[in-house]
Amino acid sequence: MEKLPNSVARVRTGWTSFLARFAMASLLFEAISGLAITFFPFHPAIQWSVLVHTVAGVAILFPLAWYCARHLQDYGRYSASHVLLLGYVGLLALVVCALSGIVLTWQALLGTRTSVVWRNVHLYSTFATLGTILPHVLFSFLRAWREGRTPQAVGYLIRTFGATVVGLLLIGALTLAYSGSQYVNEFPTDYNYLYGTNRPFAPSLARTDSGGAFDARSLAGSKTCGTAGCHEQIVQEWLPSAHRYAAMDPAFQGIQTVMAKQNGAESTRYCGGCHDPISLFSGTKNLFVENLTGLHGYQEGVSCLACHAVRETDIQGNANYTITQPREYLWQWEDQGLGQLARDFLIRAYPDEHNKLAKRAFKKPEYCAACHKQFIDQEVNRVGWVQLQNQYDNWAASHWNQKGNAQRTIECRECHMPLVESRDPAAGDAADYNRSPADAKHRSHRFLGANQMMPAVLRLENGEEQTRLVEQWLQGKLSVPEIRDKWAEGPIVKLALNAPESVAPGEAIPLRVVLASNKVGHDFPTGPLDIIQSWLEIRVTDEAGKEIYSSGKRDEKNFIEPGSFLFKAEPVDQHGNLIDRHNLWEMVGVRYRRALFPGYSDSVQYSIPCPSGVLKQNPGDTASPREEKLQVPPPSAQGKYEITVILQYRKIDQFLLNYLLGEGKLTAPVTELTRATATVLVKPKDRVAAAK
Repeated sequence: MEKLPNSVARVRTGWTSFLARFAMASLLFEAISGLAITFFPFHPAIQWSVLVHTVAGVAILFPLAWYCARHLQDYGRYSASHVLLLGYVGLLALVVCALSGIVLTWQALLGTRTSVVWRNVHLYSTFATLGTILPHVLFSFLRAWREGRTPQAVGYLIRTFGATVVGLLLIGALTLAYSGSQYVNEFPTDYNYLYGTNRPFAPSLARTDSGGAFDARSLAGSKTCGTAGCHEQIVQEWLPSAHRYAAMDPAFQGIQTVMAKQNGAESTRYCGGCHDPISLFSGTKNLFVENLTGLHGYQEGVSCLACHAVRETDIQGNANYTITQPREYLWQWEDQGLGQLARDFLIRAYPDEHNKLAKRAFKKPEYCAACHKQFIDQEVNRVGWVQLQNQYDNWAASHWNQKGNAQRTIECRECHMPLVESRDPAAGDAADYNRSPADAKHRSHRFLGANQMMPAVLRLENGEEQTRLVEQWLQGKLSVPEIRDKWAEGPIVKLALNAPESVAPGEAIPLRVVLASNKVGHDFPTGPLDIIQSWLEIRVTDEAGKEIYSSGKRDEKNFIEPGSFLFKAEPVDQHGNLIDRHNLWEMVGVRYRRALFPGYSDSVQYSIPCPSGVLKQNPGDTASPREEKLQVPPPSAQGKYEITVILQYRKIDQFLLNYLLGEGKLTAPVTELTRATATVLVKPKDRVAAAK
């Protein structure tokens, strides 16, 4: 190709060329905005920079490619020199930078996350482009100065920098026009600082890093986390979970109302750190507030951000944690239209701030201890310190915790957040001993536990599936492959029956039921044992199917019959009165408590009557008990009893439901956890003796 005269080249792509000034101004703007995005702190102006940087980058692709082609055509045949070499290397770096930018834009628009590798390629190719193009221009400027073309070169630089400044001013103007939600981080004017201005959330131990209120919006909006295919799976898991309905639970609402009427609205802050953090931190648990909860908190309970914004925790319990207010992305709460599109693009293209919400602290049982450990102290009961439910210390002292040996230890998340197949951007983890970044799994956010009642009562999204899984969980039927080699098999509590092979008519059947904690990582049952009920239901029938003994049955009003064996606690107030309305704020001690520590067993003994006339009974007989006693079995006669023992469970006892919601309005479902059976032969005394 014949080399163009210098005069022609200068017109097409030289100092006086509009295309040259446009190309250089565009590159300079892209470089400055890109470096600001990388090295400046999170700010609305930087988010606008991401958007304008991307739009401008796409817009200049064709003009810049045209300029590079013409410039190469104009000057490519010049004699080899350091200026020409810098130009070639700069062009190569620019091509890599442009291609990586296209890939990142595509991923941010249509994917679920941008690749760290491609982001690094884009960044380092930017440095390479700047490190070659700027010297290329500088040396060209010096040549122009020597050749007496300084005015043209200076004009080029002035116009280039001027256009770049205009682009930066555009970002500033856009930031002034819209910089996100204007949060009102203030307590209501009538807020009561019951325990002093330095403890605005007491008697809860929860606190904000600022010491003040957080606008409720800054911790809410959980459903927006599932838009555009991002954390859609996780949001769907969270929706019917106990974390989500922690403040919606009608039992919680009823108890909170009673507490407020008795001790004042401020006292309910004790519950808010774990059940209703959005309302607590926004100052809603105050006088004259309906339901003592805000709209956001009531619908979200422990929201995505309320949990992921926790900065540090303490194993003291009672919500002893510090929370920081998450920084907001532009249009963060939009769930449709261009606002949502821009928000999702920003999070994926500029993810560092969003990534701060994922912390290694979540992996530690100590993180869970902040709420899954509870006590009452003098500020609440007016008497003194009393331990309440305490899952963390139970686990920490159990055989499931093998300190320093992750391969033998089973932690909270391994049971309650088992790994599930995932298409979520959060899939994969290199920080777990048994995982990898490419394992295509995430930890389930269903938080399966022991409440099979509320998902159905509240008719939550995916509630039926949640109930089904919780019931399977309670029965020990859910498999967790990652811990199969160090977990137990079978039901969560094992039952064993010790009964004689045979008895004589008229003798009592001695029955011993042994219950062993098998798969539970803490006490069984756990939680508020004043309202949770797990009991033994026993049925003894003869060959005709007639029930001759029972225990643990429920009457027509759904109350468990007196004398039944129950795992439960009976807390009392300072006057010795039973705490039976979950009025734990009055609790000073416990008069009775029965639960199973992990790996331990308990037993209960029964003496089951065996009527002397059982051997004369046939399926069609209807003899009275008096007639049974008068009958004498023949020497060859033989009968049998079938004994069935069932471990039952329900989340809330009927008395409390009647008290809170009205008699007969609601009944807690009962789940059969496991059962065991035995057969006892009934033989005449001489045959029994012979058998022995």
